[in-house]
Amino acid sequence: MDFNLFDLLIYIFSGAGVGFLIGLTGVGGGSLMTPLLILFNIPYAVAIGTDLLYASITKAGGVVMHHRQKNINWKVVSTLAAGSIPASIFTTLVLKRLFGEDSGYQSVLTTALGVMLIITALVLLFKTRIQAYARQHQQMDADSLHRHHRITTFICGIMLGICVTLSSVGAGAFGTAVLMMIYTRLAPREIIGTDLAHAVPLTFIAGMSHFLVLGNVDFVLLAGLLLGSIPAVYLGTRAGSHLPEKLMYNLLATILILLGIRFALF
Repeated sequence: MDFNLFDLLIYIFSGAGVGFLIGLTGVGGGSLMTPLLILFNIPYAVAIGTDLLYASITKAGGVVMHHRQKNINWKVVSTLAAGSIPASIFTTLVLKRLFGEDSGYQSVLTTALGVMLIITALVLLFKTRIQAYARQHQQMDADSLHRHHRITTFICGIMLGICVTLSSVGAGAFGTAVLMMIYTRLAPREIIGTDLAHAVPLTFIAGMSHFLVLGNVDFVLLAGLLLGSIPAVYLGTRAGSHLPEKLMYNLLATILILLGIRFALF
């Protein structure tokens, strides 16, 4: 896809807008960036593939920070990745095998995007209740790394790998919710760090699979989004400390539900 200078400026400003919202809310770029690109008439497949690489790059710095602060449980990350990364690669191969051209599987991607947007919105709306559930069951959980937790984590990794590859959404809010319910003894900062450490390789592998197998990545578009978003995330983080968290999450969840219904049903 060829962009002129005017197009490139639009995508830089779009990246800045989404980056600012990421800084405000902490919600990953997939649930915000992909719908925006599609509304700008970027082909669905290209929007999803490009956004996957965008997410992996923008989140990589956070992994380094959380690792230095010892907020990452690498055993949980490896168990999730053991399920999600093969599932991601397999999903792209299935799309290529069954449909070939992107026009053949656009409806699959559209429906998956809509469903994952709605799930992400529900996670945001019920985040407090999920956290309360985790606290209530903390004493009941004798060993958060027990074998059945690993099996459950592996299965959830497979689900995340499929969903993220089809929609570019879910590695953030949905992944966090899964970890909160399974590993009730992990501190909130460890949940965030562990989810982030899993999201980066998953979105990178999914994005590269889209590029190598399906050809669904535009690197000029990716560069424009990164130029705008990287400084904007910092500004959004600073501004977010002065705004009511509940209001921001409710507003964002409402937007995501409306977008999810739009993509899932129409």
